[in-house]
Amino acid sequence: MVLYGYWRSSAAYRVRLALGWKQLEYEQVPIDLRTGVQSAAAYRGLNPQGLVPMLTADGVSITQSLAIMEFLDETHPERPLLPGDALGRARVRAAAQIVACDIHPLNNLRVLRYLGDSLRQGQAEKDEWARHWIVSGLTALEAFAAAHGGRFLYGDAVTMADLCLVPQMYNARRVETDLTDFPMLCAIDARLCAEAFAVAAHPDAAAGAA
Repeated sequence: MVLYGYWRSSAAYRVRLALGWKQLEYEQVPIDLRTGVQSAAAYRGLNPQGLVPMLTADGVSITQSLAIMEFLDETHPERPLLPGDALGRARVRAAAQIVACDIHPLNNLRVLRYLGDSLRQGQAEKDEWARHWIVSGLTALEAFAAAHGGRFLYGDAVTMADLCLVPQMYNARRVETDLTDFPMLCAIDARLCAEAFAVAAHPDAAAGAA
């Protein structure tokens, strides 16, 4: 398997965590979003959307981090990322989508560049924008953890939702978000980040890290 990603992309970080959790070997190909490699014809030929991550395996390519994670779960069911029951799977998917659909898209590099280049917002304004949407989403996730969590976001087993949470907490700290109101999320994040698979998936250890 080959993972195309950017070292600081939270979406690619999720997939590295999933591959590590499942103890799968893979090669990394760095796509530097800062220099526009994702828009070059070579990469667009592989992924017309020009985004990361993209996983290639057995002659096929899969894009979008949650789709990749579910593909890995279906093709490599050991150390599952989703519960065995329909309600549990729905709840975990909902928690994962709070990050992947409600927080992350508003704070990715394309949006932040638009805020700066087209709307003439400075770094302080961009960071405040990011913090606003991060706090909004983490507030919902903290309530989810209070209702359904244990050692992790959904009970006592690692799920796809936890692997979405960890990169989002990394991003929250990058923009100096006050995490005081999220003690359960901080505890879950710390618990996971101490694991060897998470250390290996950290952005600082990723291919192309600067």
